[in-house]
Amino acid sequence: MQKKKIAIMGLGTVGGGAYDILTRNREYIMSTQDIDIEVAAILDRDETPLIRRGIAKSLFCSDIDKLAANGDIELVIETMGGVEPAKTFITKLLRSGKSVVTANKELLAKHWTELTRLAEQNGVGLYFEASCVGGVPIIRALGESLQGDRIQSVYGIINGTTNYILSKMSTENIDYTGALADAQKLGFAEADPKSDVEGYDAAYKLSILASLAFHTVVPYESVYREGITKITGADIVNAHALGYEIKLLAVCKRDGDTVEARVHPALVSRSHPLAAVSGAYNAVYLNGDSVGDLMFFGAGAGASPTGSAIVSDTVKALKGPRCCDFGGDRSDDNIKFAGDFTSGYYMCVTVDDKPGVLGKICTVLSDNGVSIKSALQREGTGERTTLLLLTHRASERSITAAMGEIEKLPVVAAVESMIRVL
Repeated sequence: MQKKKIAIMGLGTVGGGAYDILTRNREYIMSTQDIDIEVAAILDRDETPLIRRGIAKSLFCSDIDKLAANGDIELVIETMGGVEPAKTFITKLLRSGKSVVTANKELLAKHWTELTRLAEQNGVGLYFEASCVGGVPIIRALGESLQGDRIQSVYGIINGTTNYILSKMSTENIDYTGALADAQKLGFAEADPKSDVEGYDAAYKLSILASLAFHTVVPYESVYREGITKITGADIVNAHALGYEIKLLAVCKRDGDTVEARVHPALVSRSHPLAAVSGAYNAVYLNGDSVGDLMFFGAGAGASPTGSAIVSDTVKALKGPRCCDFGGDRSDDNIKFAGDFTSGYYMCVTVDDKPGVLGKICTVLSDNGVSIKSALQREGTGERTTLLLLTHRASERSITAAMGEIEKLPVVAAVESMIRVL
């Protein structure tokens, strides 16, 4: 039986979860995988996280250079998060001949190419299943199970915090502020929730998933990003009236040499499997030219689900070839990133309650190449009423131009909201 020594950098929620699984299931992993994994060092700012977990102080390490020089340790798990000092530390470890397992989606989205090439140059591996969708093995599927398929599209609910907030708004009829406060109380949202609710976290993950799916680098800067902070309780109610749920959706598609990648709220028909994904759960729905539609579902965050993905990568790295290449670091100079895209759209417009108003709005939409799929008038109050409009597919530029003109119509009090439709 092989005996392997590893280290963990950052013993927070995720690092602690990985440590717990490795220690709790050590004998099970030995019996099923024929490998004995020992956590031989833990790097952190101080000893406090170790003391809280009853871990021997002899494992504590505060010097990355000392850790990199330790010849007994061949793999390090990084769960520090953020770009620095994680990037500097991982660079030193790869150069010292140690493989790295990481859950750091921001670092990968911003420096993936540099780090994967460095790993290849030093004959070691960089593994990152835990960086996207928690314990759901979507990266392994894209990199090792679907090599024969041209992936045509990926749709995902890949941020558990926003899905929890939107689900809470949907089922309990509370507003965004109340749902966010509840998510923070339960630990699903940080005190500063910007990365989640403004879509940054999902954009980082989509950059990784799209790069893997399309075998080219899809920089996170090329991902269109819009968060959920403008979604109101009225939007949720209106979506229900039209037969939809609202989700923060990550979308990437490839058409020839053009890649489209975007993160934004979307109306998802209740007949679509993604509409049923509630709470802090995540799901990825993809289409391959041979396999057809596949859906991956599970816990998208948390100590145990993410820790499970980290342990999976750790076992794989220690048992298999040291070099790990998922094929996502190959830049293609021919690839173009869509600056405009097409979608269906939902619009909520407050208008004067009198004849001919809908006709005026339809004329503006038609003049801009947008056609109405359906319209619903909500019960008005006094002289005003609300129109809910669903459009057929149109370009983003067309709908933006039309909205600008509609807002200027004398019969229109306000365009309350515009949300894309899956």
